[in-house]
Amino acid sequence: MVKIVNLGSSFSAGPGIAPQINKAASRSGANYAHLLAERLNTDLTDLSVSGCTLLNITETPQVAGGQTFAPQIEGVPEDADIVLILGGGNDMSYIGGLFMEHTWLISAYSLMSRLKGTPLPDMSRPADEEEVIKRYGKALDAIHAKAPRARVIVVEYLTLLGPDTKPMTDVPFDAERLKHHQGVATRLQKATGKAVESRSEWCELVPMAELSQGHAIGSKEPWVFGCTAMEQLTGKTWYHPNGEGMKAVAKVLYERIAKTSKL
Repeated sequence: MVKIVNLGSSFSAGPGIAPQINKAASRSGANYAHLLAERLNTDLTDLSVSGCTLLNITETPQVAGGQTFAPQIEGVPEDADIVLILGGGNDMSYIGGLFMEHTWLISAYSLMSRLKGTPLPDMSRPADEEEVIKRYGKALDAIHAKAPRARVIVVEYLTLLGPDTKPMTDVPFDAERLKHHQGVATRLQKATGKAVESRSEWCELVPMAELSQGHAIGSKEPWVFGCTAMEQLTGKTWYHPNGEGMKAVAKVLYERIAKTSKL
């Protein structure tokens, strides 16, 4: 049977989406990797952990929800056929930066996260674009070395702040801060693309940032959770993919894999 592996952070794991099959990792059984594997009827090894950085994929153990997770690369089978990877956002403090706009919420969210065992978004000093390119490249090379026959598919982050997102209405910050956070997303997208460019013989990019521009916060059909009090109270995870977003990514992956693979 074809073997698929899923690596990455929360946009890969699926916090706030039922069912949560690993609470420490905030990992959903309905994330895009699970939906894809079900549709293709393939075996899945899901190693994604919310809050992980690219270093947690390659070399640094991660503590989340009271559990210690080994570097994700260690769990990749040598005979894997397809490896999905998404990362870099926590290295750049992309989501953490958005949460910092809600300074009134940080203390309350921290308490709730401890009670639920959900990791806080990374709010450490962000890595710059060049450092993320280096870290991403190291992760991709590690995957290729561990599973040399595998097709490595890099999945971009879904767009959170798009053309329909209104400052001070859909999000609690002004147009200047909106532009700032969109700039971080753009730098993350560029760094991801540059890491893939020189490895195109065995690695490919799925441009979900572009494909989801019309499905950001404030759009008619968002693929991501917003940042309202109601979403927080109902267990949704702010600034993360929702169920429809996971379905959209799985659909794009399925169509690409079905066209080019014999499964």
